[in-house]
Amino acid sequence: MRLKNHKVISLVDHDFDDLELWYPVIRLREEGAQVDLVGPETNETYIGKDGVPVESDYAYGDVNPEEYDAVIIPGGWAPDKIRRYDEVKNIVKHMNDNNKTIGQICHAGWVTISADILEGKTVTSTPGIKDDMTNAGATWVNEPVVTDGQLVSSRRPPDLPEYLPELIKVMEEYHR
Repeated sequence: MRLKNHKVISLVDHDFDDLELWYPVIRLREEGAQVDLVGPETNETYIGKDGVPVESDYAYGDVNPEEYDAVIIPGGWAPDKIRRYDEVKNIVKHMNDNNKTIGQICHAGWVTISADILEGKTVTSTPGIKDDMTNAGATWVNEPVVTDGQLVSSRRPPDLPEYLPELIKVMEEYHR
């Protein structure tokens, strides 16, 4: 149980990529982490792009990021909705400012762009948002997983087997 005593926020909204949400949640829970699913509303059911549902444990505004060690952001179309919430941007900024782990995959970069934390960072994402990432001040590279400090980014579902071991390693390194 490498992540025993770790608390993680997994952000959610409708149209998340099913694999990019569930694979990290399951792997982190297997390692002993408490993973809380956090969406716009508490106890609301959100449906992924492929129809897999998830029920939120908390609303964005109901979590205190000081109580958590990491935030993970799935891709899909959900990040375009998630990034519109000031509470989410505050969570991501808190994690960044306090050297806590941030995991993002695919279109999740939209959330870190809106949180204004990518200036000077090296990241990856789906190639479709490469320009968005570079316009936010990041250096974009086409690699399965990229780590810059406590920020771990990945491109797409086939990269999950490389993304999760790196995310877990960084969580161990940056745990308070």
